[in-house]
Amino acid sequence: MEIKDIQEFYIIGISVRTTNANGQGAKDIGGLWNRFMTEGIADKIPNKSGFDIYSVYTNYDGDYTNPYTTILGCKVNNIEEVPEGMVAHKVEAGSYQPFVAKGNLNEGVVVTEWQKIWSSDLARKYTSDFEIYGARAQNPEDAEVDIYIAI
Repeated sequence: MEIKDIQEFYIIGISVRTTNANGQGAKDIGGLWNRFMTEGIADKIPNKSGFDIYSVYTNYDGDYTNPYTTILGCKVNNIEEVPEGMVAHKVEAGSYQPFVAKGNLNEGVVVTEWQKIWSSDLARKYTSDFEIYGARAQNPEDAEVDIYIAI
């Protein structure tokens, strides 16, 4: 796949600090998704620039084996208004390696794609990596989720 140059953008959403050790990330991120959906977080985000849901991985303490922050939210036009209990984050402009997770979301296709990324020799920057849950991810049994890794 070819490298993509991404312009900086902002998201607003909810976050959790987690780690991949002992499956903790899967539990914490699953809980974050549950909260995002049950509390209608997307509807509470002001100044949205679209309806896609972004899952951003950032503030790495080193690499993917160390703690990091996950933010689940939406892309916004500005971060002038951040609702209480939410965070704003700027994804830096730069070069990103795209991946696509295809298949049943309930069967862990996104995690499987991340495992391939973790075991690759990709020269990662560990600034902000992100997933986009857009129109192609609406059918959870036959979804496509774009993943972008900062390089």
